[in-house]
Amino acid sequence: MTNAHKDALFVLIKSLSKSEKRQFKLYVGRLGVNTDAKFLALFNLLDKMRKYDERQILDSGIVKKSQLSNLKAHLYKQVLVSLRLNPVNQNVRIQIREQLDFATILYQKGLYKQSLKILEKAKSFAIENEEKNVAYEIVELEKVIETQYITRSIPDRADELAVEAKELSALNVMTSKLSNLSLQLYGMMLKVGYVRSDEDLQKVKSYFDEHLPKYDIEKLGFREKLWLYKAHLWYSLLIQDFLSAYKYASKWVDLFYENKHMIPLNPVFFLKGNHYLLESLFFVKYASQFRETLERLEDQVQDPKFPKNDNISSLAFLYINTNKLNLHFLEGTFDKGIYLVNIIEYGIKKHRQQIDEHHVMLLYYKIACLYFGNGDNKNCIAYLKKIISNKKLKMREDLMCFARVLSLVAHYEAGMDYHLEVQLKSTYKFLLKMNDLHEVQKEMIKFLRNLGNIYPTDLKGEFQKLYNELKKYENHPYEKRAFLYLDILSWLESHLQNKPVGQIIREKALTITR
Repeated sequence: MTNAHKDALFVLIKSLSKSEKRQFKLYVGRLGVNTDAKFLALFNLLDKMRKYDERQILDSGIVKKSQLSNLKAHLYKQVLVSLRLNPVNQNVRIQIREQLDFATILYQKGLYKQSLKILEKAKSFAIENEEKNVAYEIVELEKVIETQYITRSIPDRADELAVEAKELSALNVMTSKLSNLSLQLYGMMLKVGYVRSDEDLQKVKSYFDEHLPKYDIEKLGFREKLWLYKAHLWYSLLIQDFLSAYKYASKWVDLFYENKHMIPLNPVFFLKGNHYLLESLFFVKYASQFRETLERLEDQVQDPKFPKNDNISSLAFLYINTNKLNLHFLEGTFDKGIYLVNIIEYGIKKHRQQIDEHHVMLLYYKIACLYFGNGDNKNCIAYLKKIISNKKLKMREDLMCFARVLSLVAHYEAGMDYHLEVQLKSTYKFLLKMNDLHEVQKEMIKFLRNLGNIYPTDLKGEFQKLYNELKKYENHPYEKRAFLYLDILSWLESHLQNKPVGQIIREKALTITR
C-alpha cells in the first residue's frame, strides 16, 4: 500500500473542492464517449477512498496492474486541464500565457498580422503587470514573425523590438541576480542559522556585498524592488539586525500597498511580506504598530477581491494565527489567547497537506509558551512533548533546543522534580550533540542542574544570580536570539517579585509606547 501523502494523484483529488469536482465531471462529459472512460471511473473510486489503497483499485476491475501507472498519469493530466479551465484559477499569468499560445497557433497557420496584433496586446498587459519574463518571450516571438512578415506599419520596427528586448533582458537579469542572492541567503538561514560570531558576520557580509548587483533604484520596477527588499531582509535577519529587518519588511509591504493591483497577482508574496514585517515588529517590541499591521492584514485577507485557494488559505491561517499568538506574548495577555488553541488545532487538521512539519511544530511551541505564560505548566509540557518526540524534525534544531529548555523550566514550575534529573541529562546530551550551546543555554542548564543542591531559603538569591548573569546577554549581538524564543528574564523576575510571569510582561509592555 502506498502512503497517501506520497501518492500525488490521490492527494490532488482529495484537495479538490465540491465545485472543482463537479467542474471536472462536466469537463469529462463534454463528449459522450468519455462518460464511461476508465479514468473517470478511477477518479470516482479515488474520490470515495479515505486512504490510498492500490489493492482496492485493482480489485475493482477498472484497470490491470500493468496499465495503472499510465491511467493515473492520464487522469492526473486531465484533472490539471480541468483546473486550468476553471474561472477561479484564471489569473493574469494564465491569461497572458493563453494569449501567447493563441498567437503561436496563428503564427503557425501563417496568419502573421493576427498573431502580431494579439502579441502587442499581450505584451502591454504583461509589462503592466510586471510579468517581464513572458514579455521578453513575446518580444522574441514578435522578432521571429517580423523576419517573415514585414508589416511596414511602424517605421524602424526592427530597431524598436531590439531595444525592447534589450531593456527587458536587462531587467530580467537584475531580477535573476537579486532573486538568486535572496535564495542563497535564505538557504544560509536554514543551514547555518543566525551569525554566532564576528567571523560568521564577516563571511555573511562579504557574501552579500560581493553578490549584490549595482542598481539605480529609480530604474527598478515592482518586481526588481521586491527581490531587492527580500535580499536585504534576509541579510538583516541573518546578522540579527532586527531594526534593519523591520525597515526592509516595511518597504516590501509598502511596495504592495503603493501598487494595489499587484496584491491579487502576488498574494503569497504579499502574505509573506506582512508576516516578516510582523515578525520584525515582534523582535523590536513595537506592540501598537504590530496590532495595526495585523488588523490591516486581516482586513485585506477578508476582502472579497483577495484571491482564494488552498495555498493562500493555509498561509493566511498560519501567518495570522502565529502573529495573534505573538501579540499576546508582546502584551503579556496569555489568558486572553487561550481561545486560539482550538482554532489553531482545527486549522492544522484542515490545512495539513499544505503546512509543513516545521511550521506545525513552531505553532505547538508557541502554544506551549502561551500555556507557560498562563501558569498552565502541564499543558505546556504536553505541547512540548509533541516537538521533542518528533523524529521528522531535521531542521530548526534551535526550536528543538528551546523546546527542551522550556520543558525543563515547566517541569520545575509544575513541581515534577522526579522527571527533572532524567530530562536534564537528556537535554544536556542533545545540546552537546548540537554543538550550538549559547551562553544563555549554558547558564540555564548550570542553574537547573544545581537546583537539587540549593536550600529553599537560598533559592531567591540563586534566582537573582542567574538573572544578573543572563541580563548581560539581553542586548548581546550573538546571544540576544535566545530571548526571542523564551523570555527567561521575565520568568526570573516573576520569581524575584512574586508575581505571575504574565503580569511582569504586561507591565513591561506598558512602558514601551510605540
